[in-house]
Amino acid sequence: MKVLLADDHELVRDTICAFLQSEKDMDVSVAADFAEAADIITRAGPFDLVLLDYTMPGMDGLEGLKKAMKLNFGSPVAIISGTINRANAEEALALGAAGFLPKTIAAKSLIHAIRFMAAGEQYAPVRFLTEIEEEQTHPLADKLSAREMQVLKGLAHGQSNKEIARDLDLQEVTIKLHVKTLCRKLDARNRTHAAMIAKEEGLL
Repeated sequence: MKVLLADDHELVRDTICAFLQSEKDMDVSVAADFAEAADIITRAGPFDLVLLDYTMPGMDGLEGLKKAMKLNFGSPVAIISGTINRANAEEALALGAAGFLPKTIAAKSLIHAIRFMAAGEQYAPVRFLTEIEEEQTHPLADKLSAREMQVLKGLAHGQSNKEIARDLDLQEVTIKLHVKTLCRKLDARNRTHAAMIAKEEGLL
């Protein structure tokens, strides 16, 4: 089985290469950037599997993937990365990548995945593709209730208490209480200052 591994991190490249070469039937070639990988594919390809680091020099993300797939005459090309997000990994798979391998993958799993992809199957870690990405919450937002956030948005839009009360179907006196609470929680001098703090801190 002919495999090409392209990665600009020498330690990563050498480590993965050592794992693969421990398999008697694997003939491994290496490249340090996309230009070198493209040259090797042109001269020695097609390969049973090409593994491309997503962020190496010259790769240009998914553009490199598409070029390599064409150069390898339709034979499997996969992405390997320690930083790619789920959206990009899914896009790579949609474009026809043989798979996606995180650099944290265990040695045995790496070998199995490579054989799987070389056989024409598509591989991606189920956990990586199914885990819910945690939403980043703003520290100031954690202090405020959903209703207080609604009132704060009204303040930021320059609305009066009466206008905010009408939009939220509440009593004006209730809005006054919310504004008072907002000023205390945001350490604001008044309603205008509260709106300024929210905008400056990127809360709205």
